[in-house]
Amino acid sequence: MGRFSKMHGLGNDFVVIDARAAPVAMNEARARAIADRHAGIGCDQLIVIGDAPDADVSMQIFNADGSEVEACGNATRCVPLFIGRDVTIRTRAGLLDARLIDGGASVDMGAPRFDWDAIPLAYPMDTLTMPASWEELPAPAAVNVGNPHVIFFVDDLDGVDTARLGPMIEQDPLFPQRVNVNFAQVVGDGHIRLIVWERGAGLTRACGTGACATAVAAIRRKLVHGPVTVTLPGGDLIIDWRPSGSIRMTGPATHVFDGEADWSRF
Repeated sequence: MGRFSKMHGLGNDFVVIDARAAPVAMNEARARAIADRHAGIGCDQLIVIGDAPDADVSMQIFNADGSEVEACGNATRCVPLFIGRDVTIRTRAGLLDARLIDGGASVDMGAPRFDWDAIPLAYPMDTLTMPASWEELPAPAAVNVGNPHVIFFVDDLDGVDTARLGPMIEQDPLFPQRVNVNFAQVVGDGHIRLIVWERGAGLTRACGTGACATAVAAIRRKLVHGPVTVTLPGGDLIIDWRPSGSIRMTGPATHVFDGEADWSRF
C-alpha cells in the first residue's frame, strides 16, 4: 500500500504521492487511472515527490489525461505544505523556490520566455501580438513560464465559449507541444479575471502558471502594472513580475485528506 495526500490550490486539485522512501513506478496509463474521478481517486493533476541531487525534493507532474508536463503553479504551492517547510523543488521546468506563508505559499517561478521557439510555436512570429487568431478572438500573446501558454485579452470574458474554443486552440498545429489557453479580461489597473483551458486537463478552477503567463503578458502590453491580482473561478492569486526578472506567485494551498492505495491496481 502507498500513502497519498489530496490537496488543492484554489480548487485545482491534486493527488500527491511521496515516492522518496518507497519509489512508485508511474506511467501515462497509471496516472490517468488514478486521476479518473469515477474509477480512481480523482484529480486535475497527479504529483509525485521524489529525491533530487540539487534540491530538497523533485516534483513530477502528470495531467488528468496521463501526459507528463513541465510545470504546475498551484501544485508547486502545495509542495512546501506537504513537506512541512520551505523547499527548493527540481522540476522539468527548472529549480523553483517555494516558501510557506499563512494559508498557502509564495513561489519563485523563474523568468518567463518569449522567443517563438521557446514557447514553442511551429514557425517564427511575434509573441507579444501574434499574427494569428481564432474566430472572433483578438490576436493573442504567447509566454512560456515552464510550460506553454497563449493568452487572449477580451472585453467580455463571460461571452467567450471557453469550453468550445479551448480544446480547438490547445490542439492547433501552431503549437507542436499543445498549449494552455488563457482567456483574460482586464478589470482594473492591477486586476485581471481569468479562465484557463489547461493542456491535458480542460477547464479547471485555477491555473497558477496561467495566472503567471497572463500577468506577464498584460504587463508587457502595458495593460496593467504589477503586482497583479488574478481572479480565477477558484479565487485570487497575486503575481509580481518586473521585466528581465523572475515571477513571484503568492496564493492559497490546502491539504484536504490523507489516504492509502495499492498502486498496482491502477
